[in-house]
Amino acid sequence: MTDPKSGILDNSERVAPEIVARAQGLPTATVHEAGGKIGVMPYAIKPVHAHFRVCGPALTVQGPPGDNLWLHYAIYAAQPGDVIVAHCSGKFDHGYWGEVMSTAAKARGLGGLVLDGCVRDLDLLGDVGFPIFARGLCIRGTGKDREATGWINAPVAFEDLTVRPGDLVIGDADGVVIVPRERVGEVVAASHQRDRDEIEICRRLEQGETTLDIYSLG
Repeated sequence: MTDPKSGILDNSERVAPEIVARAQGLPTATVHEAGGKIGVMPYAIKPVHAHFRVCGPALTVQGPPGDNLWLHYAIYAAQPGDVIVAHCSGKFDHGYWGEVMSTAAKARGLGGLVLDGCVRDLDLLGDVGFPIFARGLCIRGTGKDREATGWINAPVAFEDLTVRPGDLVIGDADGVVIVPRERVGEVVAASHQRDRDEIEICRRLEQGETTLDIYSLG
């Protein structure tokens, strides 16, 4: 049997709670643009229920294909408020997460799950209310191989995006954006300014100006 502790790394560097609080409610598109078009997770990863939102430090997971044991480990390695960001080694079509795991994660006070794979128990997930972002739904079960290799709190690549433990994860109906932890203060401040700027732009449009004029596109 593989000792899971050997694959669970330290995650002492993380986004400060006060910055997470300031980031709550920021739209993902705004954060992406304000940060210089950064941090887009694969577009197929969307909220399982439209009202789900996440905002918190990343706890990264790399699991073996078709196996969810490392997700179970992650629930208990995470700190309250953490968002589990998990890669399933490219094998999407399994139900890696369901009602039981959502209940466990909610009881632990975790912030949510972003999964590069599928989940199941759709209606029950809505009842539990633990926010989940995933590629879709699949009823196919998973294994729990204690000899399979996985790890927690190491950098994980999602297509051309690398997510590191402690990065800020923000998810809404548009998708998920990742902000590198060393840039979080700067990007959150720029996002709030962009929000204010867009409110003013919309006011000007309602007064009769055009987007061509405002953005000097004419």
